[in-house]
Amino acid sequence: MSDDLLIERDGDVVTWTLNLPDLRNAISDVGIIDAIVDAVTETNNDQSIRAVILTGAGSAFSAGGNVKAMAAGEGLFGGAGHTQRLGYREGIQRIPRAMYSLEVPVIAAVNGPAVGAGCDLAMMCDLRVASSTAFFAESFVKLGIIPGDGGAWFLPRIIGPARAAEMALTGDRVDAATALDWGMVSQVVDPDELLPTARALAARVAVNPPVAVRMTKKLLRESSQQTLDQLLELSAAMQGLAHQTDDHREAVAAMLEKRPGVYIGR
Repeated sequence: MSDDLLIERDGDVVTWTLNLPDLRNAISDVGIIDAIVDAVTETNNDQSIRAVILTGAGSAFSAGGNVKAMAAGEGLFGGAGHTQRLGYREGIQRIPRAMYSLEVPVIAAVNGPAVGAGCDLAMMCDLRVASSTAFFAESFVKLGIIPGDGGAWFLPRIIGPARAAEMALTGDRVDAATALDWGMVSQVVDPDELLPTARALAARVAVNPPVAVRMTKKLLRESSQQTLDQLLELSAAMQGLAHQTDDHREAVAAMLEKRPGVYIGR
């Protein structure tokens, strides 16, 4: 476990907390990048985990890049152009690749500003709930740079190309109420209710047969990349596997008997 990312488990739900409050949970330094990637790997290898909640320590969800390091030309932001290209590929771009590969649903509990790469990190999650104090900004253009972490891929898929263009080309903030109206988040709650709301949502996911949940997430991810015929073929193959699981048989029996199902993940 890294101090940069706190990991807490409550039953079959894990909470990841970005723990760099002095840096407003910037995610461009190697320590936090490694921590997120390692957490994804560990989660994918643990079939008993059914959902993940991602939030930030302190007043911010994530400020994205470390602007002080950017100004000093340090780390990811140092060297010639070709060096920086490699720095992005081997640095912060490991986060979107890892998050996209995460097999269990992840819920962003956006407790405050989600700016630049922090906004994009929230968009990498499957579900988002926000504090009323949160705001989102695809603000790279304000620094004379571009979304280098995959934001131009994730954001339009969440809110559509026109609104994504508005955010990316102006760099303006989107408050929590607007984020709800745009479908960027599914709920906006008072700050004290944020984590309880995220945990309740995670519980609603985790109560279902975990193999089916993981496969459903995979289908939703693949749907943005495949034709209908390709997705139908993948769905048929996955459905054949799902029908063979003990959890499917338990789910059918539980429905017929009008009782909660008890699922073992196979």
